[in-house]
Amino acid sequence: MLACSRVLFASRLLQKPRRAWLAQKYGLWLFLNLVLAATALAQDRAAYIQENYTKAEYKIPMRDGILLHTTVYQPKDRSQKFPILMNRTPYSCSPYGAEMAKSIGPSVYLERDGYIFVKQDVRGRWNSEGGYDNMRPHVPHEDGISESSDTWDTIDWLLKNLEGHSGKVGISGISYPGFYAAAALPEHHPALVASSPQAPIADFFFDDFHHQGAYTLMYWTATGTFGYQHRGPTTSNWVPAISPKPSGNAYDFYLSLGPLKNSRQYFGEDCFFWKQLSNHPNYDEFWQRRSILPHLQNGSNSIKTNVMVVGGWFDAEDLYGPLQIYQSIERHHPEAFNVLVMGPWSHGQWASAASNTQIGYLDFGVGISEFYQREVELPFFRHFLKEMGAPKNFEALVYDTGRGHWKTFEQWPPKEAVPGGLYLGSQKSLTFAKEPQSAQYSEFVSDPARPVPYRKMSDVLIRFTPREYMTDDQRFASEDPDVLVFQSEVLAEDVTLVGPLFANLKVSTDQTDADWIVKLIDVYPEDTPNQSTTPAGVSLAGYQQMVRSEAFRGRFRKSYSQPEPFVSNQVTEVRVPLQDVFHTFKKGHRIMIHVQSTWFPLIDRNPQKYVANIYEADQTDFVKATHRVYHGGENDSWIEVLRLPQL
Repeated sequence: MLACSRVLFASRLLQKPRRAWLAQKYGLWLFLNLVLAATALAQDRAAYIQENYTKAEYKIPMRDGILLHTTVYQPKDRSQKFPILMNRTPYSCSPYGAEMAKSIGPSVYLERDGYIFVKQDVRGRWNSEGGYDNMRPHVPHEDGISESSDTWDTIDWLLKNLEGHSGKVGISGISYPGFYAAAALPEHHPALVASSPQAPIADFFFDDFHHQGAYTLMYWTATGTFGYQHRGPTTSNWVPAISPKPSGNAYDFYLSLGPLKNSRQYFGEDCFFWKQLSNHPNYDEFWQRRSILPHLQNGSNSIKTNVMVVGGWFDAEDLYGPLQIYQSIERHHPEAFNVLVMGPWSHGQWASAASNTQIGYLDFGVGISEFYQREVELPFFRHFLKEMGAPKNFEALVYDTGRGHWKTFEQWPPKEAVPGGLYLGSQKSLTFAKEPQSAQYSEFVSDPARPVPYRKMSDVLIRFTPREYMTDDQRFASEDPDVLVFQSEVLAEDVTLVGPLFANLKVSTDQTDADWIVKLIDVYPEDTPNQSTTPAGVSLAGYQQMVRSEAFRGRFRKSYSQPEPFVSNQVTEVRVPLQDVFHTFKKGHRIMIHVQSTWFPLIDRNPQKYVANIYEADQTDFVKATHRVYHGGENDSWIEVLRLPQL
């Protein structure tokens, strides 16, 4: 029955809406009425909420006596019973008091459909009691307190104390609230029948503040947001501002900051999150306990909640989380309803009311987010919470970021995908087969005093979440002598890569530590015209679009928990996980690979002289290093890919 309904929905999806890709293919006139209607809905959203919902605030007791501030927006219509749709957040339930929020649900469509919307400050945040813990470790309910038990207690209280509910509950959230939606799944309340973790954090050692254990330096200004305990319930921000406030070009500011240990002067002794980061540089028990993934793999704890995981292919914050949470549930709970949606979005962009979807300089089309909200998210909650409509039972609804259209698959990665490779070769070549040559190498000098910028210098700004870089033009980096460039011939046919990518590098260094950054790039033909939204001064002719990238701290090549230095000038293998992708490199384009060792200030600098804790490194530990990447013979370096046959 489940497999049948998946096929049924896939057929329906392709027959009925098709709006986002039809608009791109046949013209915006097909889409005009839909866009105008969506705009009108968004414009009077606040007025509709005011007229159709009532607001109440409660202090809901948890099993240990802690009270959590909870805001409830309930339909004024009392002629029918409504399901409950929750959002648990560390970012505040504001506005507090009598003032009504301008938005209360994941989308205007769900607000019009009618639900009891519940928003809650998690323990230790804003107007709730208790102490806060980043990615609070899950423990079984009988053994202690966790986000799962807090969700259970909240649902149980709502069912017993609210009138007019149907007895069914859903939960959703984006980013940190996405983690709370996932954390509700282990030992979930029986009334919780639908959960949608969206851009969820899964593991703080691989999400957000880290890339494969390397510290995300651009998040430095946000460290305090999660690092200070409040002294009790409050409706005002208690987090002290960084003083002096960073200013100027981000590259210059972070370079002048020096070693990470100098951050102490900005955060002080009260910032517990900075202490956690700096005291736990490796994937030790502290970080392992904060991963939600093992608790989604417990076979004795069957997940019966229906799950829809949502993410964006260009999410600079949480790309790891949605892919890993989906796979963990799929692998260990194959009987569960568990589906994946991945679109051409940055962090949480699918919840936007904007008509077009633009990442950096690239525009992916009109109505993509509206299509998701109306044709995917609304039917998911409507079916499982209201038993209305056909189940949206696809397995994977994913967007091809090269061709610019949606596609459904019966599994992810697609079963029809064929394993293959992209091989780094001599003369900066990139081929689909090994070159018949003896072992060779390409080398470059990595200087931590002159790290490679992650964007062209004029765009390196002080900010949190530098989302635009995920599709940036890489021509500035291709010209940098500290970046190795490997490029294919002009493609004679379309090449579609799907699923996880891994860079298998054979490398050496004349020092004892190194980071390895690998980028997959789509090189546009020289006659590519600009889009109507392309900013002045930007040319898509010859554009080198970053499709996927990742940093890897080489000390973790054998174990994330037990790092090892490199042996100087000894060839060793480094395997870099690049996350998943769904991208077609079109005929006439080229495929390019970059390999480098600095990516600043997105990622903090590796001293390149091995020190046990980079957060404690001294300025004298930062040294130049000559790195080599080998290719050919027994020392092949290659990108492990899955390739989708062309129809």
